[in-house]
Amino acid sequence: MSQTAVATDRRQLGAELIDNAAQFGVWAPHADSVAVIGDFTGWDENPVELSPGAGGCWWGEAAGAQPGDGYLFVVRRGDESYRRIDPCAYEVSNSVGHAILRDRTFDWGEDTYQLPDHNKLVIYELHVGTFNRPSEDSPGCLDAVADKLDYLQSIGINAIQLMPLAEFAGDISWGYNPAHPYAVESAYGGPDALKRLVKAAHEHGIGVILDVVYNHFGPSDLDLWQFDGWSENGKGGIYFYNDWRSETPWGDTRPDYGREEVREYIHRNALTWLRDFHVDGLRYDMTLF
Repeated sequence: MSQTAVATDRRQLGAELIDNAAQFGVWAPHADSVAVIGDFTGWDENPVELSPGAGGCWWGEAAGAQPGDGYLFVVRRGDESYRRIDPCAYEVSNSVGHAILRDRTFDWGEDTYQLPDHNKLVIYELHVGTFNRPSEDSPGCLDAVADKLDYLQSIGINAIQLMPLAEFAGDISWGYNPAHPYAVESAYGGPDALKRLVKAAHEHGIGVILDVVYNHFGPSDLDLWQFDGWSENGKGGIYFYNDWRSETPWGDTRPDYGREEVREYIHRNALTWLRDFHVDGLRYDMTLF
């Protein structure tokens, strides 16, 4: 596949709420057309067609879109049509559901917390799904972690390291199988719950470090796979290597770091955790692979 120029407005990919509307952008260089459907269109009744732009991106605006509305992209290539969850979705209904429009504003108050120097950190690694869960059959959530901050403070730690929170298949997982890299796991409470936890942790003098998984995605419930219908050698398409380099111990889904668009996608993801969620650091999983 030939390389494509990266659009200068790539920062706008995803969905952004504006006055009684939403703006959408998605990278799908092999698509013949792209539309968006959702609660604001009556789903299939009145799709909003997006316009092609630089670098294989598609852009558009949907009037009447509101916070909490669900939406999907409809990507068409030849005779095929694919319903895809937004790769940059901030929230999803579940890993095989739809994206959700969300107002990203949050009252952080006077959050001026600074993480201690690395040689002064006492880190407690924490898996949200099994920490303070209500029962053996139900996963824990981010608000339940916040309920235990007094306890965590009392044992002398000054940072918690959260195992991966990106939306994964099902409700119970260690988190190292991210299906939707930008979305906070719905079973854990979604994006606002993470913001509440980080704010409360900072008020307790506790930093928050987040595990991130960029050496592979999925491999299941993965709408990034052959996202716009193109692939080579039966591999993953635009977001992935399409030769032997795709292979990892966890699936054939290594991101294509050779593509500037994919590097930007991962870079922006890291910045999202740091800027939007006030997370204090990232722990990169399995650099060896």
